[in-house]
Amino acid sequence: MDVMPPQDPESRQPSEPFGPTEPSVPSGPAVPSEPSTSFEPSGHPLDPPHQPHAPAEGATALPPPAPTLRTTLRRAALGAVAAGVLVAGALVAVPDGGRDAGPRTPGPVERAEAAATAGSPASLSDLTALIGDRQKWVKSHPADAPSWAALGAAYVEWGRRSADTAYYGRAEDALKRSLAAEPGERGNTRAWVGLAALANARHDFLAAKRWGETVKARQPGAWSVYPVLIDAYEGLGDRTAATAATEKFGELRKGVPALGRTADLYRGQGWREDALALAREAADLATAPAEKAGALHRLGELAWERGEPEEALAQFDAALRTDPGSHASQAGRARALAALERPDEALAAYQKAVATLPRPQDVLELAELYESLELDGDARTQYAKLADLLASAQAAGVDESLVAARHAADHGEAEKAVELMRGQWAKRHRSAAVCDALGWALHRAGRSQEGLRYARRALDTGVRNASYAYHLGVIERELGEYGPARRHLEEALRTNPDFSPLAAPAAREALDALGEPAPGGPGDGSPSPSPSSSPYASPSPVASAAASASASAEARPEPSPSGTRRPPAPTASVSAAAPAAGRAAAPAGSRTAASGAAGAPAANASTSP
Repeated sequence: MDVMPPQDPESRQPSEPFGPTEPSVPSGPAVPSEPSTSFEPSGHPLDPPHQPHAPAEGATALPPPAPTLRTTLRRAALGAVAAGVLVAGALVAVPDGGRDAGPRTPGPVERAEAAATAGSPASLSDLTALIGDRQKWVKSHPADAPSWAALGAAYVEWGRRSADTAYYGRAEDALKRSLAAEPGERGNTRAWVGLAALANARHDFLAAKRWGETVKARQPGAWSVYPVLIDAYEGLGDRTAATAATEKFGELRKGVPALGRTADLYRGQGWREDALALAREAADLATAPAEKAGALHRLGELAWERGEPEEALAQFDAALRTDPGSHASQAGRARALAALERPDEALAAYQKAVATLPRPQDVLELAELYESLELDGDARTQYAKLADLLASAQAAGVDESLVAARHAADHGEAEKAVELMRGQWAKRHRSAAVCDALGWALHRAGRSQEGLRYARRALDTGVRNASYAYHLGVIERELGEYGPARRHLEEALRTNPDFSPLAAPAAREALDALGEPAPGGPGDGSPSPSPSSSPYASPSPVASAAASASASAEARPEPSPSGTRRPPAPTASVSAAAPAAGRAAAPAGSRTAASGAAGAPAANASTSP
């Protein structure tokens, strides 16, 4: 069913909210003017019809006597007072020059358009109104390319924020209609930007990069193309290109959007203090509810990754109070409640989150929380729901291989997880998340030596992710590298002691099994690995040793790429100055030795790692 606005559309005029330039006069057909509400000067509509005067009869026919001097003066005074009252009333009733008494309050369609032209999110109700307005317009104006492009972009945003993948098909149809009416080569680059955003939403980052770079080559000053390019580069693991695109976006579009994008970049590279400073400034400067809620959600995510669940919960709650449509914050607060050992509240929050925003990742987290509480029946229900969501996503052209591989690796389908992640690698998806998932899948499939390279590459990006450090520590422990294993397991629990209801306890068990390092310097210190029934336990040492022997003949991979240049922070205000040089160094020096020992997969591998 199409989304319809809750009221009549307030503007049938096509606008350019998703275009690469500032708002301008639309190129579509002019909207007929509204009927005039003014009256002709023929008197009040309730006055009786005008009748000719009848001849006077009887006493009324006699002429009245001449007024006295006192009567004349009294009438003149009363007339002056009456004239003054009428003039004052006219001045109050009709403003000077016929202008309106004040600016008209923007309606939901106008608010959605204003948010889009600023590069900020619109509220879901305003987005609904915009979709309904454009649906009605293009129905009677099917050749209006800008309005089709705006509708397609709005569909992408709605599908992304509601987790309803069916809207991606509608978006594709609308964007194709736009290009049919006006090809991109003739200037309809906004439809190309919409296709890039659609590709990102479907996790086809290579296609998004191609669409985005096509627009950038034609219009390098079009700010709207850089957010989709940033998402594409990050999905491909190209940190250098993502940094350059973020810097360019900050030059072209200052303010809250640029601050948020730069904070996200710093967060992905492990520069937590700088990311936090810019995220706080973005939250302070944001004014619209949806934009403010997004900034508060970012602060909640940063607090969660630092292992501060109380602060994370406060930020997620603030986001939901600011904009109840910030459904992603509901899952965030569920995660924080679980870490605070408030399982009943956490389950309720997760259930509400997946009911309003059924994202596969959140359903997987809810299933694992049930499993950690030994509620196996409820866990199986959620795992079945996850399978349905993954199938629906695949039917809609959305690639959820990353979530599917994470689930498969820990639930008895490690080879399937390896196959899924090798497919991602063949698509040139080389993000830290893909490297971590591939390394863990290989380890779970009994090929720990091969998986070690990818697990190290994930942390070599600088990202502070407790799960990545835990995976690397377990793999190193399996291969007998007890010193690095102890270091990375400690790092995982130091980063976020409650990063997962299943994996965090397993990390503590693995660290306890390793014991304290031997006094007097490094030595063998080999602990006795104890098997565990947890799905996060290591595979058998025999299988791992066999896999290590078979993998030793492979060529040594190239070293991991070095750190990228940090872009300058956006200059939205004085406090958004460039980050301090003292924090520019790569984090976690404990990783450098281990990373240099094994290197990373060859950067030019195209089909398989």
